[in-house]
Amino acid sequence: MIGLFLYLTLSSPMALNLANKQFPPATILMAVRWYAAYKLSYRDIEELLAERGVQVDHATIHRWVLEYAPQLEAAFLNGKKRAVSGSWRMDETYIKVKGRWYYLYRAVDKYGDTIDFMLTEKRDEAAARSFFDKAIGQHGLPVPEKVVIDKSGSNAAALDSLNWQIWFAGIIGGFIEVLQVKYLNNIVEQSHWAVKWKMRTALGFKSIEGAEASIAGVELWQMLRKGQMINAGDMSAREQFYSLAA
Repeated sequence: MIGLFLYLTLSSPMALNLANKQFPPATILMAVRWYAAYKLSYRDIEELLAERGVQVDHATIHRWVLEYAPQLEAAFLNGKKRAVSGSWRMDETYIKVKGRWYYLYRAVDKYGDTIDFMLTEKRDEAAARSFFDKAIGQHGLPVPEKVVIDKSGSNAAALDSLNWQIWFAGIIGGFIEVLQVKYLNNIVEQSHWAVKWKMRTALGFKSIEGAEASIAGVELWQMLRKGQMINAGDMSAREQFYSLAA
């Protein structure tokens, strides 16, 4: 097993451009992981680091999350994420940003593995279609065989437009089966909890950039916890997280 000590004592520059920073890379990565993994605010992490002799302002920790959480997620998606099932469960939940409610589209497969997520201002057919296009295209995933949704007409319309595109393209056998069965969608509805408690810890996100970075970190941590990294071997979720920076 790759020891956690190895990662926490790294002092050389890493792929995430952690060179020439005021604080050691290990400190930065640990703070970002704490924020993504636990019910901690930036001020909580400031206090925890102070107990370890590291004096850093909570605003600096916020900047670390903004900069590095999306980069770590991108490193994971760059060939390190395990393939998902062709049976998807899709749903959206509410996220408060700058005092307004936004929509977080999310999808998991029938085993609960995270497929993708997207924060958007609107909840309509165009937003749902953008989410499906992102989920299918960004990660090189095939068109799903089946998608379970709630009673949302906009989600159904987005899948209908996708099926029409498949038909016009002449892709034989490529149609997506669409099911609107609530109990089958419980698995994705229940998986919203991690992002929701981070929103409550933050008392609502203060900016779109902050919300997207925080969600990227939380979703990344959950994917690692669920064992979605390829060739993780005996590495713990912590070790997998730190390995993304190497």
